[in-house]
Amino acid sequence: MSLDHRLTPEHEELRRTVEAFAHDVVAPKIGDLYERHEFPYEIVAEMGRMGLFGLPFPEEYGGMGGDYLALGIALEELARVDSSVAITLEAGVSLGAMPIHLFGTEEQKREWLPRMCSGEILGAFGLTEPGAGSDAGGTRTTAVREGDEWVINGSKCFITNSGTDITGLVTVTAVTGRKADGRPEISSIIVPSGTPGFTVAAPYSKVGWNSSDTRELSFDGVRVPLANLVGQEGRGYAQFLRILDEGRIAISALATGLAQGCVDESVKYARERHAFGKAIGDNQAIQFKLADMEMRAHMARIGWRDAASRLVAGEPFKKEAAIAKLYSSTVAVDNAREATQIHGGYGFMNEYPVARMWRDSKILEIGEGTSEVQRMLIARELGFAG
Repeated sequence: MSLDHRLTPEHEELRRTVEAFAHDVVAPKIGDLYERHEFPYEIVAEMGRMGLFGLPFPEEYGGMGGDYLALGIALEELARVDSSVAITLEAGVSLGAMPIHLFGTEEQKREWLPRMCSGEILGAFGLTEPGAGSDAGGTRTTAVREGDEWVINGSKCFITNSGTDITGLVTVTAVTGRKADGRPEISSIIVPSGTPGFTVAAPYSKVGWNSSDTRELSFDGVRVPLANLVGQEGRGYAQFLRILDEGRIAISALATGLAQGCVDESVKYARERHAFGKAIGDNQAIQFKLADMEMRAHMARIGWRDAASRLVAGEPFKKEAAIAKLYSSTVAVDNAREATQIHGGYGFMNEYPVARMWRDSKILEIGEGTSEVQRMLIARELGFAG
């Protein structure tokens, strides 16, 4: 396939639109919201009106008829300014709406997608548990058939967008049976917000992503119709592997945006900050740091766009997505550290965006598959077992 990942005129127009929104709308407001640990409802509503939550979905379901590359472009531009806003979009699309779009029934799509595409409601994806994340075999949440209902019991943790005022549903992975060898059969089931027995805990106190909603969920005899099954019974494991493969491209785009945002802020600061009679950017040591930061962001961008282009073209992309996620998350942490160093003492002050970026970067090496899991996936694609 072509390695030319320059944007089409339509994608470039989208990039410029989101770039302007991020700087004109997000940047002036997000600092105060972040420090107060408040969810950015007004910003999210505006994103919904812009169609960002519907970017990769068909118009017949209220989407914009775009593709995954368009989603990545929007995520990168948002994350150049703030990652809490970007992860709200990423989780709402990749984890909230995408399972229903890819695996849901026509009735489920008609019921849920238009409201998610408009930003009226958010969806969440309940996968991780206290003892099970990347290791799906450790899933303890169960769903048992009783008449025409599923009865769900268990808990989930670290679930994004699960407890906002506009959260409409959580798609939950649960054990619905056992295979002949004793391994669990996992299925995905929609649990609407407010269902009796479904409890959402208070928000976590987190190191970063302070304007993103992240919570623990519990299910105590939760009853939902059998029709809430997403896809085939027992195929939930394969489904969420596909969801995570795509999600890694989105996270990579977000990480690239954070890495580029660190460059943006550091270049500006290096020109404005003077020491010993000259701008600190006149020092070659600072220039070389900035050059390395720009190089890393540039290569991360090529990585996620390559993976997204393969996905859009219908080609295998699993290895490329893992590579992009592994590299871009590492780059985000590296650039955040260097940006903080360039800013000196001011980089440790929360009034400066790089302090927020530094706090937000580490989770990118953990969420949607740790760096160790990405290396495992890449090795498997190279033909190694284990």
